[in-house]
Formats: sequence, C-alpha cells, structure tokens
Amino acid sequence: MELQFYGATARVTGTCHILRTGEYTLLLDCGLIQGSPEEESLNRDPFPFDPAAIDAVVLSHGHIDHSGRLPLLVKRGYRGPVFTQHATIDLSRVLLLDSASLAERDADHRRRHPASRRDRNAEPLYTREDALKAVGRMRGMEYREEKEIVPGVRLRFYDAGHILGSAVVELRIREGEEERTLVFSGDLGQYGGPLLHDPETPSHADAVLVESTYGDWLHRQFMETIAELGDIFRTACRECGNILIPAFSIGRSQELLYLFATFYDQWELEKWQVYLDSPMAIDAGRIYWDYPALLDEDALKLRNNPALLPPLRNLHFTDRVEASRKINDIRQGAIIIAGSGMCNGGRILHHLKHNIWRPECRVIITGYQAPGTLGRLIVNGEPEVSIHGRTYKVEAGIHTVGGLSAHGDRSDLLRWLQGFSNKPDVYVVHGDAGAKESFRNIVEEQLHLHAVVPEAGDLLNLL
Repeated sequence: MELQFYGATARVTGTCHILRTGEYTLLLDCGLIQGSPEEESLNRDPFPFDPAAIDAVVLSHGHIDHSGRLPLLVKRGYRGPVFTQHATIDLSRVLLLDSASLAERDADHRRRHPASRRDRNAEPLYTREDALKAVGRMRGMEYREEKEIVPGVRLRFYDAGHILGSAVVELRIREGEEERTLVFSGDLGQYGGPLLHDPETPSHADAVLVESTYGDWLHRQFMETIAELGDIFRTACRECGNILIPAFSIGRSQELLYLFATFYDQWELEKWQVYLDSPMAIDAGRIYWDYPALLDEDALKLRNNPALLPPLRNLHFTDRVEASRKINDIRQGAIIIAGSGMCNGGRILHHLKHNIWRPECRVIITGYQAPGTLGRLIVNGEPEVSIHGRTYKVEAGIHTVGGLSAHGDRSDLLRWLQGFSNKPDVYVVHGDAGAKESFRNIVEEQLHLHAVVPEAGDLLNLL
C-alpha cells in the first residue's frame, strides 16, 4: 500500500493525493488549482493517472480547491463513487455549478473577443452538465459512520470545523495481515470559531497528512478581532466611505452575517446598509440552516429561536445582476460582501473598480489569498492593481483580519495533532513553502513527531 502526493504540494490549492492498495486506487480530493493565469492553466493538463482506472474518490469538503476538478475527472472517464459528508453534496452542487458557469462564460468571452487562434475555439474546462454528473456520483456519509469503500479500505469522517460538512478523513487499510491507518486533515477550522463544532482528531494514525495554510501564523484572539472590526466600521463611517469584504461564498459569508447580527449594536451597524452580493452565498446560507446537527450550541440556539438574534433590517440580498450594479451608485454607508474571496473573479471586482481608489473606503480581507491572485497583490500593499484590463490606484484602507479565517492557525494545527494517542508520522501539505517548512520544524521541536514536507510525485510506502 502506498500514497503518492500530487496536488497542494508545490502550492496551497489543487489538493489531490493518490492511494494505491492491492488492486485498488483511490483519490483523496480532486481540487482546482487557483492563482495566476499561468497556474490556473495547469488545470487543463492531463491527470498523472488514468481517471477510468480510479476505483473511488474521497472528498474532504466542497471548497473548489479540493473539489473543483471532479467534473473534469468524470468528463475524462471516471465512473466510480465520490464519498463525502452529506452536507458537502448540497454545497458542491452550488459550488461546482458556479465554477462551471464561470468557465462557460470565460470561454464564450474568449470566442467573441479572440486574442489568438486558440481563443477563437475556446472551450470551457468543463460545463454545468459535467458538474451535475460529478455531483450525481457523490455518496453521502455521516460523521463517524464507518464504511468499506473498496475491499480492504474502511472510511470514516470526523468533523474538521472548517465549513459545513468539512471532514477529517480516516482510512483504515488492510493488505493480508497488515493494517495501517492513514488520516488526512482536509482543511481544519479554528477552535472556538462561530457556527460550527471544533475540529475532531481521530484516536490513532500511522501516517497523517496535515494542512499548513497558516502553519507559520497565529491569528489574533477572537474578541480582539471583534474590537478591530468595530474600529474599522466606526472609522469608515466617520470618513463617509464604503466597506468591501471579499468573502468566500461558502463558510465565510455565513459566518460574517452571523457575527453582524450578534454584534449589531456593538459595531453600530444601524448606520450601514449591508449587501450580500452573491447568489451562491445566499443559496449556501439556506443549506447551512438545513443541517442543525452540524451547528455548534450557540448557533443552534439561534437557529431554533430566531427571536434571540437581532434582525438585520438593513440586510439586502442581491442575487440579480441589475441589483448588484445599482450598489455601485452608492457613495457611502454600504458594507458589501461579495465573491470571490481571493478577488480573482466574481462581483467583488466591479465593486473594487468603483471603490479601491477612494481613500475614504475600506477593504477587509478575511481569508487566505493565494499567490498570483488580485487579493494577494492587495494584501502585499501594491500601490496599483489591474482589474479588467484597467489600472487603479489602491487608495482605500486595506485591513487583513486573520481572526475570521476558516483555517486554523499554528496553535490550532498543533492542538489537533496533539489529539492522537500515538506518535504518527506527519506529512505537511497545503501551504506556502515557508509555512510548510516552518510548521514541519515546529511539529518536530514541540511535539517530537517525525515530520516531512513532501514534493509532488513523492511516494510514501505505508507498510
């Protein structure tokens, strides 16, 4: 039995690892590569395996950097099941259809405005039909339910606390008389975060794949983050500007609205009009409330008794394009939550064009920004950025609020690893090069575990 590291080794996005045991081959996730145009072009490359030869896929959660190439996998011949948590199926339908729609629109634009011969024949990476076929192959499981997914491989999911349905993957693999337990963290949330339960650690593992998005970083304490946001809102109100929040449509947007209602008075939000400008986030919000068992105690109380939560009378859902465009006529007093979370597409680009050059405005970054994305350029303090082919000065105030991240920080990751009853070998993936190496060193120094940063193509013999 062996594991081959593939995606999310040289970069954060595009998670995909290959498990071979006996006669069977499985994939752990099949994510889209995100970042610069050059990196995203890698999504069209052939898989380093025959999709038709894969027996099963295990999907940790619905975020596109973990699920976004599943439609392409099916398009290229995969016919097996995709095992995932029940809620992930509902969220994946929303996410993958949106990803396919973006690909279709991009290909159509390139055909109508060709810059090369290739553009005149541009085809989307995959279509909405491909996305629906991928969702149709998904098979839902509960947390802690155990299932034999191929002979000799038993699967169990634990709550990862990252987004709704996000899972830590436990695979118990038997070949002859030998058995090994492989654990894949997926993406881990913060302990004590809003809405969802804390991450769970399985009791035992021989080998652990752990993400390291913030492996070299400590988030600000939660209540300090709440105070920081209040200061941003009050300052922006005095300066008569707007606030833009690029937000991931799944997870971040729902948490923001929850916090807006919880701290409505403290943040003086009655002075603002709040716009959730994301059809996908609006749909996902409904899905969150459909899974009460996955919400933490505080969120569940509010779900079951809405009277406990102050109503956001100034909240506007703008799912139609026309309504989204009208927001750009507003010069002050608007808090605009829109995708994409890394500013590499979506409606946030139009709002940035109308506000990023205005010093009275604010941009609040609440999540990880991959290298090569517009969001990373903004966070890095670039004085000018290009949006839709035009250059804009960055005059708005830029605030990076890490305390709202859906990813756990270094202390959260260490706490999760400490939950194992034994001393597993640790393989650090899903992080920038510096974060992975820093976290590997900390794991060895503080937890005294053998830790490795694998490269793409590396093989791990589990026997």
